[in-house]
Amino acid sequence: MTAGDLAVTLAALLCAIGFAALIVVLVRVLDTLKALRSEVESLRSETRPLLADMRASTDEARTTMHTARHDLERFDRVLGSAEAISGAVDGSSRIARTAFSAPAIKLAGLATGTSRAVRRIRGRDTTPELAHVPHGRKRRRA
Repeated sequence: MTAGDLAVTLAALLCAIGFAALIVVLVRVLDTLKALRSEVESLRSETRPLLADMRASTDEARTTMHTARHDLERFDRVLGSAEAISGAVDGSSRIARTAFSAPAIKLAGLATGTSRAVRRIRGRDTTPELAHVPHGRKRRRA
């Protein structure tokens, strides 16, 4: 055997060992990929119901928000109507107070004056007298 034959044999042996190591690594990678695929499938089977629940909850929340928005718009319209009615009632009560307060006061004064005049004419003057109440007391020093 010559040196060239020895080098070729040694290179062939090293290539065979390299290919064997590469085959071992590839087999391990394939095993890992199989385990990874089974884990991914397990994860999918666990998350599918959760995603379905989340979609249902999202749809329910969307429906609730739509209903709340509709109710809020109705409440806003009702509140606007109530403010308009309040303004109208306030304006009409102000007008009524202005229109009836002066005649009512005059009528009450006329009635009081007439009743006093009738009592004086009959001789039964029942005008109450005011009692004298002192405002302040002086303290005695002992």
